[in-house]
Amino acid sequence: MASRRAPIAALIVLGPLVAGVAPARADTARQWDFRVTLDDQPIGDHLFSSTASGSDRQVSSEASFVVRILGIVAYRYRHHAVEQWRGNCLTGLAATTEENGKISRVRADAVGTAAPGETAAQALDGCVMSFAYWNPAILKQARLFNAQTGRAENVQLKPLGNGTIDVRGEPVVAARWRITGPAQPIDLWYSPEGEWIGLDSTVSGGRRLSYRLR
Repeated sequence: MASRRAPIAALIVLGPLVAGVAPARADTARQWDFRVTLDDQPIGDHLFSSTASGSDRQVSSEASFVVRILGIVAYRYRHHAVEQWRGNCLTGLAATTEENGKISRVRADAVGTAAPGETAAQALDGCVMSFAYWNPAILKQARLFNAQTGRAENVQLKPLGNGTIDVRGEPVVAARWRITGPAQPIDLWYSPEGEWIGLDSTVSGGRRLSYRLR
């Protein structure tokens, strides 16, 4: 496992909170707009939009990456997902991923019956979370639902202390957490207020993928 490098696509994918990370603000509408780089070179963006009514929340995710080598497109990735939440429990999900022209679709809900054209469908078992980095409650989870594969994955999370990352052109002291599981480890960064502000991981070829809030 340690020698494997995950492809980019493998990454794209409250209760009491862990010490050091405050609850995210309970705004009725929020956005997390990330600039995405590969070895410090821009390759695209990933936008998360959230709207809430009472304990119900809808979160949409839109990612678009293009990797070029000597001006030639070597990798193209698009991902769109809409998630339905009640509190910290995922109640529904519909996702479409296109990777180098190959399209896959996933739907998950209380029933889990596949619709025509869907490559995966699953009934959500109890109160489960997806890889919802925007919600600090993820730091307490041992199992997360993968929106690209339609499967729940066992994960481990551990704090790595504080560090400083660049956000919107300014250095920010942030708490660093590491997720390990089936794919390569992912490092998440949270501000003292509990806002998700960054992500780092190693992908194919030992290259460094990074998200920075803008």
